[in-house]
Amino acid sequence: MAQHFSLAACDVVGFDLDHTLCRYNLPESARLIYNSFAQFLVKEKGYDKGLLMVTPEDWDFCCKGLALDLEDGNFIKLADNGTVLRASHGTKMLSPEALAEEFGRKEWKHFMPDTGMAFRSENCGIYFPEIKRDPGKYLHTCPESVKKWLRQLKNAGKILMLITSSHSDYCRLLCEYILGNDFEDLFDIVITNALKPGFFSHLPSQRPFRTLENDEEREALPSLDKPGWYSQGNAVHLYELLKKMTGKPEPKVVYFGDSMHSDIFPACHYSNWETVLILEELRGDKDRKPEESEPEEKKGKYEGSKAKPLNTSSKKWGSFFIDSVSGLENTEDSLVYTWSCKRISAYSTIAIPSIEAIAELPLDYKFTRFSSNNSKTAGYYPNPPLVLSNAGKLTAK
Repeated sequence: MAQHFSLAACDVVGFDLDHTLCRYNLPESARLIYNSFAQFLVKEKGYDKGLLMVTPEDWDFCCKGLALDLEDGNFIKLADNGTVLRASHGTKMLSPEALAEEFGRKEWKHFMPDTGMAFRSENCGIYFPEIKRDPGKYLHTCPESVKKWLRQLKNAGKILMLITSSHSDYCRLLCEYILGNDFEDLFDIVITNALKPGFFSHLPSQRPFRTLENDEEREALPSLDKPGWYSQGNAVHLYELLKKMTGKPEPKVVYFGDSMHSDIFPACHYSNWETVLILEELRGDKDRKPEESEPEEKKGKYEGSKAKPLNTSSKKWGSFFIDSVSGLENTEDSLVYTWSCKRISAYSTIAIPSIEAIAELPLDYKFTRFSSNNSKTAGYYPNPPLVLSNAGKLTAK
């Protein structure tokens, strides 16, 4: 495999929508997500009203990179070899002694594939109606640099695709707000209600494409014969269409997404596409020196100093990327990569904080890719997470 990756070498560029092309005001949207669930549990299921009150400690508990043990009700954080680093029963953190008794050196190697997705209505409940009522409170518009970059890709002859699990009416609302009413001119193919990750893993007979009429799904299609706007579908029929559109037997596709579960892993594993992971945690290095990051004048709305980056480290759960393992008596703890960190380098071509971070680069810019021949930090652009850069200098707990 080549050491470098370039957009210029790709025939097709695909995008997820939520948290990829469409960036959310995270403090507001996270609060809305929590309130939507809490009110449902309290009003519809009779849970205690105390759920409606959220403390800073509650927010610290919520972080990426955890797995849920459905049988025992435990949240677990895994090392790269599948051993349990930290765990909680519900929201109560397990002590090191309880952790050793519960899990020992058990290695979690396999997980439920969860390739299905529950159908949802985007016109009921609290979350979707609220987004539709006041999109400006929860969404960031795309910077001009990103819009210009999309047009540049189009003008360079790239096929542009939007593949989202959002329904068509919600997709249209988001895209009109972030890109403008003419957003459809940017994309050759729009696929909504894609039900990822099943879009990539299911056979065509299991998940056919469907036509849309006034945002309602209509007839199932035996194949995909022309570009346009469709619902559901599968990567196999899509790739056959891409062959026809490019005139190539094996067109090269790159897909941008924020979810390892729904975007990056399935696109890489099932479809063998190049993948670009949007990793907001790369924006969370508050201690990075100013000269190590981009100049302020080159930062757009997403990277500005007023933005509130995600924490890459939780007081309860530690770093998203790295953690410590207790050593034997009279020996130091050792630092290990987390399962989440391992998956980034295993299934992503590169990882970036946002599309805006690369929008002003030339299309033939050569990114150093993740690979077994490179270091664990090689594929992060513009910089690796600070905690990984300093891994050799860190003092083990």
